[in-house]
Amino acid sequence: MRAFLAALVVAALCSSGCPSAYDRTYDRETQRLDQIRLQREEAERQEARKYVAIVLFALDSAEIDEAGFHELDWFLEKIRPYPHVAIDVKGYTDSTGSEAHNHPLSNKRAWVVQDYLVSQGIPADQISASAFGASDPARPNVDSRGRTQNRRAEVRVR
Repeated sequence: MRAFLAALVVAALCSSGCPSAYDRTYDRETQRLDQIRLQREEAERQEARKYVAIVLFALDSAEIDEAGFHELDWFLEKIRPYPHVAIDVKGYTDSTGSEAHNHPLSNKRAWVVQDYLVSQGIPADQISASAFGASDPARPNVDSRGRTQNRRAEVRVR
């Protein structure tokens, strides 16, 4: 109904030969529609943020295993309704090995996940890959169970 009334006002203004009033009405309507679009995109982003994928890796490896592909495919399925979201991929390692070894390994993990997402249709410019080495462990590195949880890549909507 609002759109109809706006169109009626625009038509009346155009027929009366008042282009400045028409321009103001057009600009207001364009701004209103842009604001609605931005609100919708933010709502979509908020909805998509609830989906997170955690890909675990073998010791000293940057290869995605079957469980990792399954996790990424699940994530892709969940975010397909939100084609414009930005995605962060963060690679991590456990605390075994030096930082000089772990940081490049965590970078490889992030990039291999990013490459898979791109291969599945996510535009590369919507993905940011970062490496964190052994910093920010998910679990304490005191036993093999904790170290296993820390050899990971996290995929989240930004």
